[in-house]
Parts: sequence; structure tokens; C-alpha cells
Amino acid sequence: MNIHIIGIAGIGASALAQYYLKKGHCVSGSDLAFADIIEVLKKQGIKVLIGKPKAKNISKDIDLVIYSPAVKQDNPELKQAKKFRIKCQTYPEALGRLTKEYFTIAVAGTHGKSSTTAMLALLLIKAGLDPTVIVGTKLKEFKGSNFRMGKSKYLLIEACEHTASFLNYWPQITILTNIEADHLDYYKNLNNVLKAFKEFAGHLSKDGLLVVNGDDANVKKIKSKKYKVIDFSIKQKEAKKIKQVLNVCGEHNVYNALACLTVARALKIPDKTSFSALSKYRGCWRRFEIKKTKINNKPLTVVVDYAHHPTEIKAVLQATREKFPNKKIWCVFQPHQYQRTHFLFNDFVRAFKNVLFEKKIDDLIIIDIFGVAGRGDKEIEKKVSSAKLIEKIDNKQAIHISSIKKVENYLKKNLKGNEVVMIVGAGDIYKMSDAF
Repeated sequence: MNIHIIGIAGIGASALAQYYLKKGHCVSGSDLAFADIIEVLKKQGIKVLIGKPKAKNISKDIDLVIYSPAVKQDNPELKQAKKFRIKCQTYPEALGRLTKEYFTIAVAGTHGKSSTTAMLALLLIKAGLDPTVIVGTKLKEFKGSNFRMGKSKYLLIEACEHTASFLNYWPQITILTNIEADHLDYYKNLNNVLKAFKEFAGHLSKDGLLVVNGDDANVKKIKSKKYKVIDFSIKQKEAKKIKQVLNVCGEHNVYNALACLTVARALKIPDKTSFSALSKYRGCWRRFEIKKTKINNKPLTVVVDYAHHPTEIKAVLQATREKFPNKKIWCVFQPHQYQRTHFLFNDFVRAFKNVLFEKKIDDLIIIDIFGVAGRGDKEIEKKVSSAKLIEKIDNKQAIHISSIKKVENYLKKNLKGNEVVMIVGAGDIYKMSDAF
């Protein structure tokens, strides 16, 4: 079968492309701009076209077109595919079909999905369950890929709630890490977020299992007697042992590991195997990724993290201070999307005010907001900015610098060596780490 994927550089779509390739299909794709994951795809033999979408990219011999939910209906490639009457599916629809063919374990929640999926993937592999894995980040253990092809009945996926994508999935086991207000450009309010998660929990099979964070107030609101529920909690006696064996820091990672241990026990995996696997987890791409380098011929530690929600930011900066208690810490943050920055503006202000006051960080730089194609709102863009965030944070240690390049130059002039620079955000800010 010939399959073409529009928006193939997306972290989910790129994983699905690799799945179809491993299944023996001919896979091609297109995207507006180059991304690191495209190199992974090309090395495997997937043809990727970069640039503005063109109708000529779609030929009549294509059997299936899969497209990112961000792709608009007037996309020339999508329009051409429909003109040729080629079957078209969104990425969540295509993945949803696969969830019905496997024993699917889905990891959902506002925070921690990628890290929990990555942890659980390594645990299941060590236990010999040989899962197929689709995760929203790249893993060193997967040779820099976000995908692993297994030979067993198990499929482990990261289930994203944006645009209610996870309502396409039908798992046997669901993990709920936590629930907070996010993606409010789509959901409008927390109540709608809770409704979507409750509906997703209802997609479990009759003998399915819901593994939930028992310490999360919003998660508690969606539990039901319709399916089996097992809670995990930081108060469990295992939590202390997990903290001792983990090589990644932060309480949030203890929660992630507890979720994995709970699933492992449900699958009859011995604790010895689980703890051994968790102890070997070294993190993943853009999740507290530590890089040792030099600035002005003096040592510098760079920490790259994907955190883009106020709660995630507080957690990762707390973890940084725990990891480097006596170092000066700079945080460079790139807000992700105008809508998120607008809807959670006061939460961002409080988060940064708190971490500065508590000396979790010493200096804060916020660069301009990273706009996401297809998710813009001109009226909101007029109302919110990084400069306004800095103004409300109102701390002499917090400044606004417009671009990544200008921040690089500023830091190179002001860093003395032996500091920690946090590079935080879900946009393209991670590229800044290459400057050091």
C-alpha cells in the first residue's frame, strides 16, 4: 500500500510513518519546514518533501493519505487526495484503528505523558513483552527515534488530549497522570477538559484497567465504577524506594514511575524487573536533558526541557534546584502559543514570581512567544506578549529579550562559568543549546 502523510514531521505522525514502513508499506510525506525527526525518517528510506504543500505531491497511485489535525481542509494536497477519491484519515483516526488491533496501553494526562510512556516502554522491553511503542519524544534507546516496532500483541501509545484526539483510541489499560486546564483555545474551560477525559476513560474495554494518580483532585472526579480502577500515590511505601533508584530527579518523575510500577504489577511483571528497569531510565529528548559544555573556556551546564505549562515549569525548576543546590541558575523560557499564554497568563506570572522569590532560579529571560501554524488568533495576539509577562512578574532579575539569537549573545557576554542555563519551552528554543 502507498501511504502519504501530510505533516509528517509531527511527533506522532512521524512515528506512525515508521510503523507503516516496518509493516512493508511504501511511505512518503510532506511538511512545511525541516525538523530533526525528518533525518530519522529519511535514513529509513521515507521520501519527505519540504515546503509549501502542492497538489502535484499527490499521485493517483496513493492508497491512503494521513494528515495532522493541524492541517486545514483547504490544504492543496488534501484537496487533491479527495479529488482523486483517495481514502483520507487524520493521524488520531489512523492510530485509533491500530489500538483496536493490539492490546493497547495508553498514557494520558496534562503532564508527564512522554516521560511515563518512555519509562514504561523500557520496563516492558526489559520484562520481555516486546511492545510496539509510539511516544511523543525521541529516545536514545530507540536510536534517536520516537518509535519502536515490537513483535508482540502490546501497543504502548502516548494519548494526547488536544482537540480530543484521544477519543479515537480504544485501550485495554489507560494511565491518567494528572488533569489540569490546558488547550483552552479548544476546550474553553476545565469542565470541558474533565468531560473529555471522562469520555476517554469510558473507551476502556469491558475488562480494562484505569490506572490513576490518586493524589490528583481532578483525576478523582472522573473515576467510575464501570471499570476497574487502581490508584497510585506518592504516599505509597514504594515511592521512597522509587526515589532512591531513579536517576532522574523531581517529584513528578516519582509519580511517573509509580504509574509504570502499577501497570507492571497488573501485567504480573516482578517488582525486581520493574525497579531494575526504572533505575536504568536516563530521561528522553527535551525532558530534563542535561548537557555539559563550556562558556569562555569555563564549565557550563545546559538543561533542556519541554515544559510549557505553569505547573510543568514549577516542577522542572524545583527539580533543577534540587539537582544543583549551590549553582547559579538562569532560566530562558519561550512561551508556546499565544492562546495558552493568554488563557494561563496569571498562572505563568504566579509560577515565575514564586520560583524567583524562592530562589529556585536566579535570573529569568523570556523570549517572544512561539506561534504555532494553524492555531493563531489575531485578536489574542494583540492582547498578550512576553514583554507583558515580564511587566507583571515585576522582578529586576526578570527581563525580556526578543529572539533566541539575542539571548545567545547576551548570555555569552554575561555568563561567568560554572552556572546552569535552563532552556525551557515546547517551541524551537531547544536549538539554542547548540550555541554553547
